[in-house]
Amino acid sequence: MRFKLPATPAGSPLARAGRYALRVPVLLWHVLVHLPLVMIGIVLPSDRIDLGGESLRDRLVRAWQGGLMRVFGMRMRKVGSPLPGATLFVANHVSWMDISALHSQRMMGFVAKREIDGWPLVGFMARRGETIFHQRGSQESLGGVLEAMVERLRSGRSVGVFPEGRTRDGAEVGPFHARIFGAAVEAGVPVQPVALRYGGGADQREVAFAPRENFAQNFLRLLGDPARVVEVVFLEPLAPGEADGRGTIARISRERIVAAMQEP
Repeated sequence: MRFKLPATPAGSPLARAGRYALRVPVLLWHVLVHLPLVMIGIVLPSDRIDLGGESLRDRLVRAWQGGLMRVFGMRMRKVGSPLPGATLFVANHVSWMDISALHSQRMMGFVAKREIDGWPLVGFMARRGETIFHQRGSQESLGGVLEAMVERLRSGRSVGVFPEGRTRDGAEVGPFHARIFGAAVEAGVPVQPVALRYGGGADQREVAFAPRENFAQNFLRLLGDPARVVEVVFLEPLAPGEADGRGTIARISRERIVAAMQEP
């Protein structure tokens, strides 16, 4: 659905009010009408219906997540091709929107912080999207997460992780924690880095959490922001055994994402 916004400066209060007037009703429709239909489809054995190599269940989740991005004015653009089959996808972490952005292009279960489980709407969809929740700072929790990741990868399903461990201000890509890559090594599956670009530059920082900004504040702010083009860039993957050890895989993956983020 395309929104025709008032012909006023993008940052003006009038323009923001116009975007809220357009998007809030669409968001309510997406949550109150589309979401129940998706949930009915998920409850039914839709995973047995194949649609060109993708199950109906996965297609429904992806369609809803992509629709959520459009409600916020995010125009999705896929660059490159995601690997089929069991793959560990690793991406830079900018916003709570990252999961929806990735889901809109490729179905995968995620590893995310446990706090997301309690977020309205986002937490609900994260659970339905096969998210593995991790209690940050807990080595016991991380051990269980790694076991769950290996099990899923060996069963032929893909997993997405944010190796930085937390969102940042959008101005840089933080260091990658190498331990999480051990799941791909143990399961013998490829690793594909993914760069998430929310317009680049100032737009990238605008999408990220501001200092002391909570989820609800960020959610409402982004709902009134101008439209942006979001690029999900699937980069050159690392085949099993291509790199020596999880530390090397983490370093190469980060280097490829950083290089993609620096492109015009």
